[in-house]
Amino acid sequence: MTITEIIYWLELAGVAVFAITGALEASRRQMDMVGFVLIATFTGIGGGTVRDVITGATPVFWIRDTTWLVTCIGAAVITYFTAHLVERRYVALLWLDALGLAMFGVTGAAIGLNLGVSPLVAIVLGMITATFGGMVRDVVCNEIPLILRPEIYITCALVGAGIYVIGTAILDLPRGPIAVIAFFAAFLMRACAIKFKLRFPVYKARPGREY
Repeated sequence: MTITEIIYWLELAGVAVFAITGALEASRRQMDMVGFVLIATFTGIGGGTVRDVITGATPVFWIRDTTWLVTCIGAAVITYFTAHLVERRYVALLWLDALGLAMFGVTGAAIGLNLGVSPLVAIVLGMITATFGGMVRDVVCNEIPLILRPEIYITCALVGAGIYVIGTAILDLPRGPIAVIAFFAAFLMRACAIKFKLRFPVYKARPGREY
């Protein structure tokens, strides 16, 4: 199996995982099946769509290959009939989101490099691919997006994308092993942030001065 095929299947797995998080959020909002499919699709293909539009890779990936849409719809329908089996759906959403974040951080950066962009731009594309689908999910469902909360989130995608880009584009190391290392680094970082409630210091405003 070539690295292009590996990236394809990783990206497809990431779409499925993110689609499930969207469907779980739909279940928390008690939507009908149409709502499940819409939120799952927005979440699953949102980040990749933004990436393709920015880079000019049009028509975007899910128009060129309908497998992506079928995956989102399938994930939504399955979750519609099984979500009630998950006792703590938001916790499941967070952990599945962490998986998708790590996958898309790597695959987004890899796709960026394949398009011939610079290493820095490839890292940013990995971050966009990993975070924008979840942001659309949260905004549509009237939640504060995870990307805007005071916790370690977007940094995990940047770490995964950065490790992959530095390892492959700069150090010229084998892409397969580096992709695995980058994925686990991003996922473990996000897992620690969830488990131990890690967060960066937030800005604290000072009292206004009297003039």
